[in-house]
Amino acid sequence: MKKYTIKIGLIVLVILTSISACSDEFVNEDPPYSIDSENYFNGKEDYENALIGAYDLLQSSYVNVLLGEIASDNTLSGGESATDVVGFQQIDEMIHTPVNSNLKDIWNWMFAGVYRASYILEFKDKTDFEGKNQIIAEARFLKAYYNFELVKWFGPIPIKVDERFGVKDVETIPRSPISEVYANIESDLLFAIDNLSPTASQQGRATKGAAQALLGKVYLYQDKFVNASNVLEDLILDGNYSLVTDYNTLFENSQENGSESVFEVQYSDAQGAGFECLQCSEGNVAVGFNGIRNYNGPLFDSGYSFNVPTQQVYNAFEVGDNRRDVAILNIVDWAASTGATYGEGYKHTGFFNRKYLPRQGDSNVGDQNLTNPNNYRAIRYADVLLMAAEAFNRGGIDDGKARTYLNLVRRRAFGDTNHDIAASGAALTDFILAERRLELVGEGHRFFDLVRTNRAMGTIPGFTAGKNEIFPVPFEEIQFSNGNWQQNPNY
Repeated sequence: MKKYTIKIGLIVLVILTSISACSDEFVNEDPPYSIDSENYFNGKEDYENALIGAYDLLQSSYVNVLLGEIASDNTLSGGESATDVVGFQQIDEMIHTPVNSNLKDIWNWMFAGVYRASYILEFKDKTDFEGKNQIIAEARFLKAYYNFELVKWFGPIPIKVDERFGVKDVETIPRSPISEVYANIESDLLFAIDNLSPTASQQGRATKGAAQALLGKVYLYQDKFVNASNVLEDLILDGNYSLVTDYNTLFENSQENGSESVFEVQYSDAQGAGFECLQCSEGNVAVGFNGIRNYNGPLFDSGYSFNVPTQQVYNAFEVGDNRRDVAILNIVDWAASTGATYGEGYKHTGFFNRKYLPRQGDSNVGDQNLTNPNNYRAIRYADVLLMAAEAFNRGGIDDGKARTYLNLVRRRAFGDTNHDIAASGAALTDFILAERRLELVGEGHRFFDLVRTNRAMGTIPGFTAGKNEIFPVPFEEIQFSNGNWQQNPNY
């Protein structure tokens, strides 16, 4: 992964090449390298390389996934002690403040992604070549993806249309209202849907289906149920995706980029990294963080015991639901049946996020906990079906279709039709949202599902209404704005 200079204050990534001369002998010499950010895009290869850089920041979203669970009622922070990654501990207990290095990472890295995608869009008209619209559409998808993460976490954010942020923009550009942020995201995704191919030229690249699914989710987050139902049903009827028959295999390396994968963040063990630069790792850092502390036994590798599932979510699975033991490892039962040994970390619950535990046999380079190649299944077809079910139900559009999509997910979970849901109205809503929790546990969606459906208060321990729906903007950003930005309420 390439290293870039990241300057706090709208995350300005600036490509600079400076040529200086210390004596007259260099005055008449041609510079050895004279391409800078303003005269770069001179052919398809330049756009492709810049696009790779824009995809690169997806790998940094591992922290978004971890904290999307830790902030919810699904998991506890875990780790070694109360001071192990203090930012995680604060968010778990809902006592986080604008001074939180992990929230700062999310802000920095997601804005870095926006910046890199915007760099391409700023120069989208400079050069013409075959296949250009596909590249521009992928850049718009990525910009929408990063902005969606930002608005979910921080609410109002600054927006520029097809243009990079400058160093001083933090002092002059306001944080746009959430409605305007969503409008910008929708515009980017509508362009992406019209211009992306249904099939990716390379694994991990955005497709029309990925843009449709993300747009459906964006509509759902705004309670635009008719819009969401339309775009999600179009995706379903296209027939390009299907549920993996055997849920037991879904999160193994052999099932990466399979029939259920609508969009997947690609990781590899190609390059090692240290804790001094977690963003530089090509591996899925979250996998090592989820790992069993001091583990010695079959199948799994050891890790740092963060993000530990609660007894409550383990008990939420019905008898006969095949997903429970795939999603959550009961370490006591596992040790009894295999002879494995393990250590107990902070807030130990006896459970681990099995979907993203490090597996033995991965040829990791460097620290195995920082270079795990397990991809993040960012948007699964099961998620699409449940979002469609929710849109048809909560929008009062068609409970019959809502039940159909819900029960497709449940039939895989139980292996029969005996557990189909026959409810309607508000009762069906409850079943759909409960199903989202069980199907997607450990995948980073739970906190935002609770917030957007107004169910966080009373469900998440320590949650304060009117405050904890979004997270504080990093302290430095507010300071650098020189009064242009106000902190989120009650922080």
